[in-house]
Amino acid sequence: MAQCEMCGAEQSSLTTTKVEGAKLELCDECTEFGTEVKTQSSSSGSSKYSTSSSSSGASGGSSGSTSTGSTGNSGGSSNQRRKDMFDDMDEIAGDYDDRIREAREGEGLTQEELANNLNEKASLIRKLERGDVLPSDDVRKKLESAFNITLTEGADVDDTEWSGESTGSMTLGDVVERKD
Repeated sequence: MAQCEMCGAEQSSLTTTKVEGAKLELCDECTEFGTEVKTQSSSSGSSKYSTSSSSSGASGGSSGSTSTGSTGNSGGSSNQRRKDMFDDMDEIAGDYDDRIREAREGEGLTQEELANNLNEKASLIRKLERGDVLPSDDVRKKLESAFNITLTEGADVDDTEWSGESTGSMTLGDVVERKD
């Protein structure tokens, strides 16, 4: 049996429903919170999806443009998340401010001297060492090469909590408060 993505109810059949831009598999009771998505045959129209509200004229605030979400899971029952551009990116280390400060002090430089060496403002160096701002890619590269340090960590992509493998997993209804 399938599980409703909003309330978690076990149902034999679920309806694909668009709720505030997200396509969810919902039970009959939860479909009232969104607009039912109906798939069209591939030989008709240019859009893969159409909503019942756009054909019935109901006021749902939708403009009828429904092709924006058609790049999601395109089939199959794979539990693997699709790889995206963010998987290849490194994240700024949580202690980047300490790393910058320790490297600067290790070289015996003041914040102003470091700023002059990097052709940056001293106020930026102060903000970086306080952890008030994240370094831009350009500044990060300058700091890494000047001190031979690393300010990034490899992104540890662990999606086991999102895989939905267990039947007792959280649903949207566990997180969202419904207004009645």
